[in-house]
Amino acid sequence: MKMKTLLITGGCGFIGSHFIRLLRAEKPQWRIINLDLLTYAGNVENLADVSATASESEYRFVRGDIADASLVRQIFETEGIDGVVSFAAETHVDRSLLNSAPFVRTNIEGARVLLEIAAQYGTKRVLQVSTDEVYGSLAPDDPAFSEDNRLLPNSPYAASKAAADLLVRAYHESYGLPTLVTRCGNNYGPYQFPEKFLPLFITNALEDQPLPLYGDGEQIRDWIHVEDHARAILHVLEHGTTGEVYNVSADGERRNKFMAEWILAALGKPAQLIRHVEDRPGHDRRYALNASKIRRLGWQPVISLEQGLLHTIDSYRRERSWWERIKSGEYRKYYLEMYGQRLTFQA
Repeated sequence: MKMKTLLITGGCGFIGSHFIRLLRAEKPQWRIINLDLLTYAGNVENLADVSATASESEYRFVRGDIADASLVRQIFETEGIDGVVSFAAETHVDRSLLNSAPFVRTNIEGARVLLEIAAQYGTKRVLQVSTDEVYGSLAPDDPAFSEDNRLLPNSPYAASKAAADLLVRAYHESYGLPTLVTRCGNNYGPYQFPEKFLPLFITNALEDQPLPLYGDGEQIRDWIHVEDHARAILHVLEHGTTGEVYNVSADGERRNKFMAEWILAALGKPAQLIRHVEDRPGHDRRYALNASKIRRLGWQPVISLEQGLLHTIDSYRRERSWWERIKSGEYRKYYLEMYGQRLTFQA
């Protein structure tokens, strides 16, 4: 579909910034409005190249809260928004277990505000970027989740995302808002905030620090490179049927322990750096997505897991000053709270 002005929420985050960069390369005729509150995981540096090369008529950054109705309304009023892709969310399960309030505000109330105003202004398309965690957990031999599976979230984070997905459905059914939902597995790639599994393990290994592996490490996750995910979102935005949900998967199921061992082997580090820590509450055993629906729509992943992981490791080697700065200060305190004082950083 044709688009003039696209509102991206959470565009300074990991997936959002990759998506904006993809738009600049493949849809230069589209104007991008990037609304981001710049919480701990949002970083304007992620889009420094876009800000430096794009004019005001091509790209505009607005710092603000998706749950701020007056600000969101002003953006729709002044910018003439044709479409929305919403990445804005609190996303880390462990943080939601410590304090669920920010997840309820951003992921649920923020979604409601955005949907309400988009419906009032007759927005052509609203795409909600969701997660496989809304489905709950699978046993090792269960078939992968399809879009018709029930939503059975097991963490405050997953519950908040499931609630947002249901609001999207309700606004489509009740008000005729042309909505879309994509649900994806674990993303990885350059410039991912180092509280997430892979960047945490890669950066810890580079510093010869322990890799805190929850429980027995046999949890299975469905991995996809962030650039493949970004292309899937754009494909659904342009070609998806409104009112529908699309799972996004590159068939990258691997056990957490395998991924930790693979990282250490790729970096030439000893397996003894893996430290098993107490499992977190409600830890889902396996995620896996059946992505046949989006593949029938014409999307295919192009980055293999091995290729993508090697490229990601190289990026963290090159950008050491970026993640070292993030992992100092407040992040150190959070890390110790989450994984225990026994896993301290070396001086």
